[in-house]
Amino acid sequence: MYAAASDPKRARLAAVQRLLREPLGVFGVTLVVLMLFGAIFADWLSIYEPNKISPRDRFQGPSWDHLLGTDQLGRDLFSRVLHGGRIALSVALFSTLASLVIGIVLGLIAGYGPRWLDNLMLLFFDSIKSFPTVMLALALVTLFGPSLTAVVIVVVLVNVPGYARIIRTQTLALKESEFVTAALSMGASTPRILRVHVMPNVVGPLLILASMDIPVVIAIEAGMSFLGLGVRPPTPSWGAILNDGFTAIRDTPWIVLAGGLPIIITTLGFTFLGETLRDVFDPRLKGRG
Repeated sequence: MYAAASDPKRARLAAVQRLLREPLGVFGVTLVVLMLFGAIFADWLSIYEPNKISPRDRFQGPSWDHLLGTDQLGRDLFSRVLHGGRIALSVALFSTLASLVIGIVLGLIAGYGPRWLDNLMLLFFDSIKSFPTVMLALALVTLFGPSLTAVVIVVVLVNVPGYARIIRTQTLALKESEFVTAALSMGASTPRILRVHVMPNVVGPLLILASMDIPVVIAIEAGMSFLGLGVRPPTPSWGAILNDGFTAIRDTPWIVLAGGLPIIITTLGFTFLGETLRDVFDPRLKGRG
C-alpha cells in the first residue's frame, strides 16, 4: 500500500523535475510568478494610489519617483499596471475556470448521451463558435453595458465550445471501453460512470490546454477595455492604459509601453509554461496548434 501510495508522488516529483530542466519552462514559471507577485502585493509595491489624480505631475517620464512615469491625469503608471494585473488575472482565472466547468459538463453530456442530443449540442457549439468575438462582445455590451461581467461572458461563450468538443471526442472514445462496460454491468449509474470512470481520463489534457488559453483571455480583456467595452474608468486596466497612451503616443511613448509590456510578458510566461506542461505531462499533445 505504501509503494502504491508513493508512486503518484514520485510521478509528480519527476514531472516537476522535468519541468525545471526545461529552460523555457523555467522562464515561463519565472514570468508567471513575477506577474502573480505584482498583482497580489500591488498595495505594498507602490506608494501611490492607482486612481489618485495629480495634474501637476502629468506626463512625467520614468524616474525613481514614478518608475513607469505618469499619465495625462498625473496618475502613477507603475501602480496602475500592478493593480491592472489584478483585473487581468481575476478575469482570466475566473472565466477560464467557468469555461472549463461548463465545457466539461456539456462535453460529457454530448459524448455519453443519445445521438440526437449529441447532434443538437454540436449544432449549439457550432452556432456559438460561428459568431466573431468582436461582434459577440458588441452584442453583450449593448445588453449589459461595459463591465467585467460582459468580458467574462464573452470569454466563456468563446471558450466553452472548444472545451466541450474536446471532452465530447474523448468521451466518445471511452464510451465503449471495457471498464465503462464493466461498470454498467455492475449497475453503476450514469452520473457515477461519468464522474468516476470517464471524467478523470479526459480532464487532464484539457487543463493543459486551458493554461495556454489564459494569455488569450487576458488579451481579450485588454482589447475590450481598450475599446471602452470592458472595465470602466477610472478602474486600472492594461487595455485602458494602452488607450490613454495612444492619444499622446508621439509625445509620451512610455504610457503605451507601460500598458503593452505587461501583456507581452504575461503572454510569454503563460505560453512557455503551458507548452512545457503539455510536453511534460502529455506528450501526445506535442505539436498541436
